[in-house]
Amino acid sequence: MSLEALVIVLAYLAVLAVLAVFGAHRLHLVWILRRAAPPGPPPPEPREWPAVTVQLPVFNEATCVERLLDAVARFDYPRERLEVQVLDDSTDETTTLLRAHVARLRAGGLDVRLVHRNHRAGFKAGALAAGLRRARGELIAIFDADFVPDPDFLRRTVPHFSDPEVGLVQARWGHLNREQNLLTRLQAMALDAHFRIEHHARSRSGRFFNFNGTAGVFRRAAIEDAGGWSADTITEDLDLSLRAQLCGWTFRYLDEVVVPAELPATVTALRVQQQRWTRGGAQTARKLLPHVWRVPDVPLRARIEATFQLVLGAAYPCMFALCALSVPLVWSGYPHPLLSAVQWALVGLASGAVALFYLVPYRGSLLGGSLTVVALFACGLGLSLNNGWAFLAGLGSRRAAFVRTPKRGGRRGERYRASRVRWVEVGELLVAAYLAVGVAHAGAGSLATPLLALACAGFGALAWATLAGRRQAWLARSPEAAPAPDPQRVVVGAKALEEPAG
Repeated sequence: MSLEALVIVLAYLAVLAVLAVFGAHRLHLVWILRRAAPPGPPPPEPREWPAVTVQLPVFNEATCVERLLDAVARFDYPRERLEVQVLDDSTDETTTLLRAHVARLRAGGLDVRLVHRNHRAGFKAGALAAGLRRARGELIAIFDADFVPDPDFLRRTVPHFSDPEVGLVQARWGHLNREQNLLTRLQAMALDAHFRIEHHARSRSGRFFNFNGTAGVFRRAAIEDAGGWSADTITEDLDLSLRAQLCGWTFRYLDEVVVPAELPATVTALRVQQQRWTRGGAQTARKLLPHVWRVPDVPLRARIEATFQLVLGAAYPCMFALCALSVPLVWSGYPHPLLSAVQWALVGLASGAVALFYLVPYRGSLLGGSLTVVALFACGLGLSLNNGWAFLAGLGSRRAAFVRTPKRGGRRGERYRASRVRWVEVGELLVAAYLAVGVAHAGAGSLATPLLALACAGFGALAWATLAGRRQAWLARSPEAAPAPDPQRVVVGAKALEEPAG
């Protein structure tokens, strides 16, 4: 084996080893959940229900915000202890719709107010901070515009705050459009594993886990003790979660409380969401990872779990590197049997553990679940350029605009779409062509062919679907809203304008 081939092989094995560590961590979470004691009975209802402020951050959500308001208006909670804030930063007809809808709900006896800002200072974090200053609740429930909570949501979550150390209660996300298409089915499988394995295992074992930005209830004192909402990352929920837990607050996850929401149904919308989550996670890692290991009196298991949570996005550049190295690896011949055995042991740990992680919470046939996992692997590989770039950008810079995920609200067609062309889709098509060369050279008898073919299909399918969606957006001439101001040049929670609702 030549020196160049040896370098390629060793680099390939090093990347595989990193991915195998992430796979082993997923397997460890499954093991933690399996050995954890079953949860006890729910706490009794309090003698006096605490005051709750429900915050609904909104930015150009004309398709679904009225549905959310109607769901909140049906909450089975003492009306004198309930306040609703619609935190609206919209620049389209959403504000007009909200004024009329809020007026109707106020006339029906609900204490609901529209808080409209004529700017997006601090983005979602800024809106939440502005509303918190006016809130009268000691508990703060937060819902994004595409969520539809059940009437008993507060009655099932609020009693857990009888423990004075509890700072957050997080519910599980459900899926309104799970069966809409293959993309929504893949996301549903991934999110089910995130909540039912990750959150569940972390919560029941005393490890750190994060608020997901919606479908949760914060104790106001925990928000203030942690320093309040901050807009220096675009995952303000992850940022505040870690700061609050480092201050000593405990979080609880309720797997039995499910709040359905809308999954992105197009590749373009999925890209926006995944890039924001991945880049924001890297920003939060840059900001808080040193504190995780410096703050005293934090259990080691919590530090380790928080570290995995913050650096999980590193799996994407590793997956992209794996794909990039696979083709020269095939060309090198890779003849050494010992190195080949190490390679496939690492592949088995990296892929097998993750497959088990997704299959454990799956409710369906083993064959159907296995096929969905294979498609999910292809999707993850296809997103590795998009998300890998986002992770590295988040580590390298703290500046980023909060781009919200477009939502349909159950309607046909897309009211909100991103219409700008990005280099990443073209790059993915080039990567797909590059991997296709590797598949052709490897042939049907090579052990490397399945990985190359899966990655080629993932890159090609996502790039083609995205470019097709861009073309429709150009034809429809329906661009997204104007760019938001730079969060580094504004003050979080700048002065808001409270509009009378009625």
